[in-house]
Amino acid sequence: MALTPSTMQSLGTAAPDFSLPNVDNSVVSLANFAGKPLLVVFMCNHCPFVKHLADKLAEVGKTLQERGMGVVAISSNNIDTHPDDSPDKMKTEAAFRSYTFPYLYDESQDVAKAYRAACTPDFFMYDAEHKLVYRGQFDETRPDNGTPTGKDILAAADAVLAGQSITFEQQASVGCNIKWKPGNEPDYA
Repeated sequence: MALTPSTMQSLGTAAPDFSLPNVDNSVVSLANFAGKPLLVVFMCNHCPFVKHLADKLAEVGKTLQERGMGVVAISSNNIDTHPDDSPDKMKTEAAFRSYTFPYLYDESQDVAKAYRAACTPDFFMYDAEHKLVYRGQFDETRPDNGTPTGKDILAAADAVLAGQSITFEQQASVGCNIKWKPGNEPDYA
């Protein structure tokens, strides 16, 4: 497995706008989360790093939603080369994992570029004004070591939901690189 780290976007950056199709055929946009903190996760179906934490992500996502945080997942992979990440298979995966949050498809890959997403999974947490307060790992576990806990995401969410600053050192997420379409690779990839 090749490790690609997240870009560690600058804290305070505004959340880029998006409007993308969900697995339930609705369209979800940033405006759907106006006035509430938001966790944006770039992920896909096939990546072993995502598979490692998918069940725990489903649990953590539901918990965060119940606590008042918006949660949205986005897949931006090239489905010509990675058909397991197609919208039909995303729908199957969302049902299998019992995701309670939207799972969106970024066919153009423009949203991934706007967020400077680099890997799957890649996590971006925003406060209620949609300013970036956390970017980094779900927790310290990887497919070959440990059971996922969501420790880092939960600690960040606790601070955000309490209106406090995140005081711990943020560690880059690592995973598979986003599968860019030929000629569509961003300058940071």
